[in-house]
Amino acid sequence: MQLADHTKNIIEVLDVSYSYGQGEVLKDITLDIHEGDYVGVIGPNGAGKTTLLKIMLGLLTATSGTVKLFGTKIENFKDWQKIGYVPQKATNFEARFPATVREIVAMGRYRKGKTINSSTLEDKKAVQNALEQVDMWDQKNRLIGDLSGGQQQRVFIARALVNHPQVIFLDEPTTGVDRKTLEEFYAMLQKLNKELSLTLILIAHDIERITQEVMHIVCLDRTLTCHMSPEQYIKESQSDSTFGQNAKKITHHHHG
Repeated sequence: MQLADHTKNIIEVLDVSYSYGQGEVLKDITLDIHEGDYVGVIGPNGAGKTTLLKIMLGLLTATSGTVKLFGTKIENFKDWQKIGYVPQKATNFEARFPATVREIVAMGRYRKGKTINSSTLEDKKAVQNALEQVDMWDQKNRLIGDLSGGQQQRVFIARALVNHPQVIFLDEPTTGVDRKTLEEFYAMLQKLNKELSLTLILIAHDIERITQEVMHIVCLDRTLTCHMSPEQYIKESQSDSTFGQNAKKITHHHHG
């Protein structure tokens, strides 16, 4: 089993703030994420969780502060294939969208100037490998709109995996899935983290569940209010009223 390497920072956020119009969404966020880590990002609605993710992905530019990816300032970073992203509500698209599972995942391989008909043998192998990693290769020819929500989410994770990234960001990927699908989904993330040494950064609203899964909890509420192990978080949440506003009291123990 691979463990996080806490000597290797793959994402460094230093004094990052972000304002939208007159409103300050994030203030002075400093955060390091290590190679092989599995981080759960929690906080109330409007806390800036998705905004921080988008800043780390280069989709938004911080108003102030510095972001480094793999030791390189984000404005100079070019190795975007190292980073996968499953956005919020990835599965909310036209149900009759005429694309197969294989085609959706293959879209992750296309760069400027490439078309769907110019995929190489290497591309095809990468698509197959990504779908096998999420147990969806046998569904490769089905239309994406014919799948369940949980199956669709696996396909979008395969699309994020298709360039062999070292880190994947997931923005509330479990919204609206049933309990069985949820169990399978978290088991798959554990497998990706442990067997492939993939670093995972997951925004989650199910705080009670996420403390059972991740290595570190990051609490956001415009500022960074905590960055600690799940065990520490559970202990703090039972004794500190500031956490109690964020979460119902958590009484179980972390495992896994």
